[in-house]
Amino acid sequence: MVILVVSGCGLITGPTKKPTTSTVPAASPSASADPSGAPVEGGAEPTLPPVGKAVWTDCGKGFQCSTIKVPRDYHDLTQGMLDLSLIRLPATDRKSRIGSLVVNPGGPGASGVDLVRDSSKAFSADLRKRFDLVGFDPRGVNSSSAVRCIDNLDIQADLDPSPDDTDELDALVSEAHAYADACAQRNERLLPYLSTDAVVDDLDRIREALGDEQLTYFGFSYGTLIGSMYADRYPDHIRALVLDGAVDPSVSELDFRRQQAKAFEAELQRFFAWCSSHKNCAFYEGGHTERAYDKLMAQIEKKPLRILRFAGRRRVGPGLAFSATLGSMYNRSAWPSLALALKWAKKGDGRLIVAISDPFRGRKPDGGYSNQSDAYFSNTCLDFPVKDLAAYRALDKELRKIAPHFRAAAYNDLPCLYWPVPPERTPAPAKGIGAPPIVVVGSTGDPATPYAWAKALAKQLESGVLITRRGDGHTAYAVSSCIAKAVDAYLLSLKVPKDGLVCAK
Repeated sequence: MVILVVSGCGLITGPTKKPTTSTVPAASPSASADPSGAPVEGGAEPTLPPVGKAVWTDCGKGFQCSTIKVPRDYHDLTQGMLDLSLIRLPATDRKSRIGSLVVNPGGPGASGVDLVRDSSKAFSADLRKRFDLVGFDPRGVNSSSAVRCIDNLDIQADLDPSPDDTDELDALVSEAHAYADACAQRNERLLPYLSTDAVVDDLDRIREALGDEQLTYFGFSYGTLIGSMYADRYPDHIRALVLDGAVDPSVSELDFRRQQAKAFEAELQRFFAWCSSHKNCAFYEGGHTERAYDKLMAQIEKKPLRILRFAGRRRVGPGLAFSATLGSMYNRSAWPSLALALKWAKKGDGRLIVAISDPFRGRKPDGGYSNQSDAYFSNTCLDFPVKDLAAYRALDKELRKIAPHFRAAAYNDLPCLYWPVPPERTPAPAKGIGAPPIVVVGSTGDPATPYAWAKALAKQLESGVLITRRGDGHTAYAVSSCIAKAVDAYLLSLKVPKDGLVCAK
């Protein structure tokens, strides 16, 4: 499986329907209790116990870490608690400190703890001076009561994510079914409770644990869905909200993948045009980059590449080659590396393909995997009502015409067909009625969260303000000084940018 993150199958003989029975108990919204465990008459929502202040301990290099407890099920407190991991980089000027800036990098499945620890300097010095920079791992992710389905995804990487015949489709279906079964067997007490709906409530508990009367939040990609849903549920708890690389919460699963595939195809075409027009591009190929790319991918599908100087049995097949392409579309600065990887691949060496695809897929240098794939499906399968295999096959047929290089999007969420827990969220517009101004940021060439989604979200939100970056790549703040200036002024002094602001750089 290759995941198209928001950050990554002819006739069939395998199973084609969701199981009619579940091995995992679904959460029951109707079961309510007070904090003591006593039933609440009439099915009223339970009264949540107060959140204690987060207790911080030094975790190296100026960072502080904490773990807080949140209800496993906000509708039934008898289900116990989950752990949420937090990290904080204290404001450098304590006298002028405003409060906490809570950040989320997206995914779903990405670690906010890692974002702050590894990329705190992506946020301006002015923000780091006035705010404690706080990251969190959402429930199920990384170090927050982590979900774990299978330990090694190498077998999945060997599958062709864009099947051309019945055998390849059967292989994808079989693996998706096995994956969902493994998730059920290893996470019986966790899977029903990993929806974005629960993460939104967690975010408000985090705000309380930080001691902030109102939330200042900066969400990227999938983190914008968390933010927009928070605005719907807790509009009066918001100080400032920035949503960069926005997800349209009203889009259905099939439309989500259709629109995303088209956006990635458009970005790849821009890569082809760039490489074909620059003789110093490593995969220039006489100005015929796309033709050479298609020929190379066809060769890799027939005969996987060796990974030269690699002591092991891994090979680069269509799954890893696709992952490298997909991952390189998130940032234009990765295009030269992709071109060089393709050049090496043409010579029979898959080393650079692996160097790009492994980190994107969560594979570590020691051969182990992070749980980003497990967390992705555990969240996505609760967030989107899925159709059936026939719908995915119809989407595949459509994508062959409108996004031929990203047909894999059609089967991206295949495990959700067999997921043991029914979905909870019904896609719907976010309104944020009563919330203060919310800044929505979109990039015209964003492949992962198409620009149309930012425009739609800003229009849906009662107080939405849209600012735009003209350019390629996913999200805008870290690559546009103009966007960063507008966002910083809003976060620091609540100076709302002009609605419709467009930044060329």
